[in-house]
Amino acid sequence: MSQHASLKGKGKITSRRNVLKRFERVDLLVKRGEWKEGNRGLGLKKTKPEA
Repeated sequence: MSQHASLKGKGKITSRRNVLKRFERVDLLVKRGEWKEGNRGLGLKKTKPEA
């Protein structure tokens, strides 16, 4: 009997997330040079994940 597709392990699922966590958004803004030291982590601008 085979296993249902929804029960596959996490290692096999490779979908891209389109929503970043706050620390990931800050890291991305730092890399792009759009983050100034002393900025707050609230109200961050929208960012798309890098490909």
